[in-house]
Amino acid sequence: MTTHDPVLVTGCSSGIGRAVALELLANGHTVYATARRPETLDELVAAGAKVLALDVTDEASMAAAVRAVEAEHGQVGTLVNNAGYGEYGAVEEVSMDAVRRQFETNVFGLSRLIQLALPAMREAGRGRIVNIGSMGGRITFPAGGYYHASKYAVEAISDALRVEVAQFGIDVVLVEPGMIRTGFGEVAAGTLDSTSTDGSSPYDALRSSADKVMADGYRGPFSVPPGKVAQIVRRAVEAERPRSRYLITPAARAMVALRRFGGDRAWDAFVRRQFSVTGRGRR
Repeated sequence: MTTHDPVLVTGCSSGIGRAVALELLANGHTVYATARRPETLDELVAAGAKVLALDVTDEASMAAAVRAVEAEHGQVGTLVNNAGYGEYGAVEEVSMDAVRRQFETNVFGLSRLIQLALPAMREAGRGRIVNIGSMGGRITFPAGGYYHASKYAVEAISDALRVEVAQFGIDVVLVEPGMIRTGFGEVAAGTLDSTSTDGSSPYDALRSSADKVMADGYRGPFSVPPGKVAQIVRRAVEAERPRSRYLITPAARAMVALRRFGGDRAWDAFVRRQFSVTGRGRR
């Protein structure tokens, strides 16, 4: 087994990040668990994690966290970029301030942490970067355009970075979860609710459908617990030669295959049916 310790994990206050930290700790890894509010990480402290405050939208916070790890170990062995959230709503209606916040967290914070951790990794001639993307970086649902755009960006950054840093002994892995039973769906539905409050939006019917699709998807039989993602992340951390991508859940693999091989017409028909969207569609 190859290990790339210490492991710095972002967004550990709940969900996938917390599960990843616990999985790695249970298997003997040195873990720096981070969150904007470190007081939310007491469970991880009890499990043996070292805890740091880290806000991926704050330059000073990100730089301080990386420096703290490097002061103890010389480098970040593995960076797990997990922090992220979903901003949902029709492309026409979501405010640009909300779009910017989405990209600050899901794309710019991830990118800046990579920039901060890479110099010491290059100097050591080893390291690993695990980016938590999404099946939403391979497919797109209505009412999620800006969230999907952020995850498509993570795909592009990971693909470019993987080739750029291979010469320095650094691996880049992209983990693409499907529907995971965390609080993500509730948070995303909350952003949908905020786009229209008086029933006057032309997208109200779509919003209602999207609420139902997300609720059913994240609680339904095709979703899996965050521990499943954590196991895959541990595999990516420990593998001698990790895969470049890990697409998680059979449902995610089926939808990605439909999008890839079915083309726009088949995909649009599937999505319109799922979201109860009527219209002319493509001919």
